[in-house]
Amino acid sequence: MRRSFARSTRVTTALVISTLVLWTFAPAVSADDGLEVTTPFPAVAVAPGTKVSFDLTVDSTRAANVSLALSGVPEGWTASLLGGGFVVDAVAVTSAAAAEVRLDVDVPADAAAGTSTLRVTARGGGAQDILQISVRVNAEAAGDITLTTSTPTLTGASDATFTFDLVLQNDTAQDVTVSVAASGPEGWDVEATLTGETQAASTIVEAGATQNIGVTATAAAGVPAGTYPIAVEARAGERTIPAELGIEVTGSYSMELATPNEALSTSGQAGSVTTQAFEITNTGTAPLTGVTLTASAPSNWEVTTDPPSVPSIAPGATETITATITPSGEAVAGDYEIDFAAGAAEEGAEASRTVRFTVEASEVWILVGVGLIALIVAGLFYVFRTYGRR
Repeated sequence: MRRSFARSTRVTTALVISTLVLWTFAPAVSADDGLEVTTPFPAVAVAPGTKVSFDLTVDSTRAANVSLALSGVPEGWTASLLGGGFVVDAVAVTSAAAAEVRLDVDVPADAAAGTSTLRVTARGGGAQDILQISVRVNAEAAGDITLTTSTPTLTGASDATFTFDLVLQNDTAQDVTVSVAASGPEGWDVEATLTGETQAASTIVEAGATQNIGVTATAAAGVPAGTYPIAVEARAGERTIPAELGIEVTGSYSMELATPNEALSTSGQAGSVTTQAFEITNTGTAPLTGVTLTASAPSNWEVTTDPPSVPSIAPGATETITATITPSGEAVAGDYEIDFAAGAAEEGAEASRTVRFTVEASEVWILVGVGLIALIVAGLFYVFRTYGRR
């Protein structure tokens, strides 16, 4: 009994001593030893061909140089620990100041779907901690980048400036560098700009954020009415996001009023009829409809037009309207002004000319005047002949 008890006592003592030795010399393996590596998002889902970054914080209860090592990186993947603009293998920490490190992981485009676990091992100051990061590859996790507008089509005259407001939405998990360009038909002036980014060719759009884009377009001179496409293309990282816009040009409306010989004067006798032709030319790019010619003449004068209106004048075409002018029968000889105005009320186009009208003396009064002059001359001849001898 005594021998058995003594032997048992020696075995127990040896086990205790062995345990104490192992406990004393074994390295620390948990954050409880005063070293901890953490990240806010230790498990993420990404799409093949993307890059994901993790912000790591290294905390320690004592000052130490902590070495960092990566393991578990799948074949074909690239992972790096970065800090201060460098790839780092260790960081310096104190009880009052933690160290910040970024882990960048590039997932290849041919990465198979599934979950991979990367490990960041930190050792220093007699302590060790292991951070496990889970990366799940899923083609649907990429998110999308869209380019939208509430007004994809604008309508206006060819001499107007058309402005589109678009929004680029970055629904991916990554910040992207965005640039934009736009083009239109030949001869058009089209420009795309990043709103709020003065003279900037590109800008960074953070994950989940938006960027406003402005597109302005001015039609080429003399462009006819019709629908014209405007193509917008935004580049976000390796992606190209197109948007198709449209402009419906209603045409420009303008006209010119002239006489066939460019003369803006005519004449006639009081109470008699005089005609004056006017040429109306459509100098716009869209048809003019319901074109009329009106006149503002002196009181008691009468002015009529033939035809009263022209149903339509095509761009570049000319139509003639003849005005019949009848001065008042009581109009005295002299010069008068008549204002003529051509217009297309529906399109808002108009043009005007002022014609000088000379009222000539009546032939009857001319004969009467000639007769009076003859009588005066005859009377003077009689007087000189009768009394001249005396």
